[in-house]
Amino acid sequence: MPLPSRAFVPAPRRQFLVAAGLATALGQLPAWARLGERPAHNPFTLGVASGDPEPDNVLLWTRLTPPLSSLGEADSSAMPALRLRWELAHDALFRQIVRSGEAMALPEWGHGVHVQVPGLAPDRWYYYRFMLGNAVSTTGRCRTAPAHGSQPQRLRLAYASCQRWEHGYYAAWRQVVQDAPDLVLFLGDYIYEYATPAMTLGLARTHALRQAQTLQDYRDRYALHKSDPQLQAAHAICNWSVAWDDHEVENNYAADQGVGDAARFLARRMAAWQAFYENMPLRPRALAGSSNGGLQIYRSLQWGRLARLHLLDGRQYRDAQACRLPGEADKGSIRPGDCAALSDARRSLLGWGQEQWLYRQLAQDSHGGEAVRWSVLAQPTLLSARHYPSGMQSTDSWDGYPSARQRLVRHLTPGGAQPAPRNSVLLGGDLHQNFVCAVHADSEAAPARGNPVVASEFCSTSITSRSGTTQAKVDAMAAHTPHMLLARCEERGYGLADITPERWTSELRAVANPMRADSRVYTLARFTVEDRRPGPVSS
Repeated sequence: MPLPSRAFVPAPRRQFLVAAGLATALGQLPAWARLGERPAHNPFTLGVASGDPEPDNVLLWTRLTPPLSSLGEADSSAMPALRLRWELAHDALFRQIVRSGEAMALPEWGHGVHVQVPGLAPDRWYYYRFMLGNAVSTTGRCRTAPAHGSQPQRLRLAYASCQRWEHGYYAAWRQVVQDAPDLVLFLGDYIYEYATPAMTLGLARTHALRQAQTLQDYRDRYALHKSDPQLQAAHAICNWSVAWDDHEVENNYAADQGVGDAARFLARRMAAWQAFYENMPLRPRALAGSSNGGLQIYRSLQWGRLARLHLLDGRQYRDAQACRLPGEADKGSIRPGDCAALSDARRSLLGWGQEQWLYRQLAQDSHGGEAVRWSVLAQPTLLSARHYPSGMQSTDSWDGYPSARQRLVRHLTPGGAQPAPRNSVLLGGDLHQNFVCAVHADSEAAPARGNPVVASEFCSTSITSRSGTTQAKVDAMAAHTPHMLLARCEERGYGLADITPERWTSELRAVANPMRADSRVYTLARFTVEDRRPGPVSS
């Protein structure tokens, strides 16, 4: 674990926390915070997790908290620094321990722990756990990726986003555990920053936390979401690779553009970003990779020569939404004729640095001995255009950045300035709706012989968050959008992809009743993409 960074914790507060932790006598702390005693509660209240799979190492995570009964009241930084033990084994009973060690849970970092375990064999499963005194965490299961250059025959991915607490229970995660994926891709909106609405009729559950503004507020919000046993079980079953969208900070924020006073928003954003790192199974190098004091969460993951997964950051570097005024909220949608900035080719959703990085990754995907069968772009929203009968155009999704979208599509199109990947598949979320689309070379034009399909897109609906629209409105939009094969807003759920050298199969999983924690989950639709034949086909 690296030393705390002033980019995340302002120096006076950081120095205060360190001094307070050192000066407080253990005998003055409550029993649950005393090192060496049996805690009066389970300090591993948020479970365990593992992060991005690599061939020779794994990343293990946990976070210690006060009792969840004090959520929203206790400051977790009041706990002292605590030394944990961890074990990694071949078996769930820990009879064949492979690696073990110790790690510090520091108050400056909310007692989140990130342990990178090196020297492991590629392409195999392991079990892990943490211990503090006599307390033992849940046992987690994680795996290493196949060796670079190997030829894996299968990868199973669950991809999901948007899990607002009040809108439903997490029955979807129970089914993910049954699906037994190799990896979960979470594409944003792990938490929601809102307080519970004043009108609670029709909500599945409520909470007493205020709208998140401070570091402790965001820590409490993660603790709330992570207290759900079905979500904890999904984290424990396999590795997760995570990205963020907007609600990890504030609805529809864009880089340094938020609502209200600019300095106050930047302080809020920094607190939210720190809490994200504390609570997610990210590798410590994410701290050092960003030049603006944030986190570098865009990255590529390799699954032998079967697939490369490019996780993208759609918030930290983007230009503000077109015709958005500083300090004011994004309009959400506009008429293109009323906003010349919408078509400005200089605007970017990813930011120019991340764009150029992505184009280099895509070129590598198709390069000689390093070529992979499937290039996967995992990003927070929908790339494909949506054409509304009203003529309005979304500002917060890729529709609000049409030139940037077309630049990306050109790098997926064969015969361009650089080689295109063999098979390109895009995964997205954010919109709380299921979309399946064929991506054409000209993303704005209608499908035609001179406008071929170059990639496939699967945008998953939300785990719980409601769509805020009706199926009739979605159907009217889809009727004007011929590249859209499926458009549904009424279901909650996630996507499940089975990937082999010959084909990609995506199943759209749907929750029958999000208001029940024990709801059944069913397959709404299934689509396949054949090797070298871009475009989804209903199966």
